[in-house]
Amino acid sequence: MIHKILLAVSGLGHAEEMLKILREIPSIQSAKITVLHVVPAKSTAANMTAKWEEGGRILANAIQTLNLDASEVSSILRQGDPKDVVCQVADEIDADLIVMGSRGLKRLQSILSNSVSQYVFQLSSRPMLLVKDDIYVKRIKRIMVAIDNSDAAKNCLKLALFLLRDIQGGELILANIATDFGGKKSEITQVTADKNPVLAAAVVEAEKYGLKPRCYISSGKPGEEICRLAEELNVDLLLLGSPDRRPSIAKSFVDIDRLIGASLSDYVRVNATCPVLLARTIA
Repeated sequence: MIHKILLAVSGLGHAEEMLKILREIPSIQSAKITVLHVVPAKSTAANMTAKWEEGGRILANAIQTLNLDASEVSSILRQGDPKDVVCQVADEIDADLIVMGSRGLKRLQSILSNSVSQYVFQLSSRPMLLVKDDIYVKRIKRIMVAIDNSDAAKNCLKLALFLLRDIQGGELILANIATDFGGKKSEITQVTADKNPVLAAAVVEAEKYGLKPRCYISSGKPGEEICRLAEELNVDLLLLGSPDRRPSIAKSFVDIDRLIGASLSDYVRVNATCPVLLARTIA
């Protein structure tokens, strides 16, 4: 299910560490890795030369961190606008997953600061694993999926099962949030699947892989509750579905309403204390 991974590197190292941990998962080990660094356009030749040299070093360091030999990885150094180039290269290699770092900027900040990760998620339909600069990346044992009736959530469940099927001692956590935009929170409650039809369907799928997930429910603002659950349950990786709201005629334009509005995926991207894998509906 994940056969080609695009790793976009900037030199900070968090995304590289995340991919290194991902490659410990048996189902990921055979995936082809492409490492990309984008050199922003500069005005002078001297600046460009320095940036190309720096970009080459960043790529070399990333490959060294991943402990890969030349037969296991491809490297691409390209000039342009990073958010556009990441999307272009992901399409060129037909990536099943994009892995990249994130500064965790809030909504309007993302626009004003030209946040690459936020724009890439808006413009690409591919699953995207974001690793914030200020979190500690751990070995993946405990994966949480935010479950509702959406196709995007079902896609996330399939990705989680793909990752967990060969992880010794791996654990799946399923969370269903009852929306209360008034902000009234409930206790986080562990339940049996028969108490919740949405969770029940997900458990049936998990059991096909021999997994016995833990199921939790709570209520409140969905983004806040998902982050609270992930933190309290000490989750190593959070999977969240994000419906594709972009009309087909505007696939190449950023959904500004979504960037500055109360987007669930945007809130979780900024506030989660673990890496977040965002996925849309399967095409």
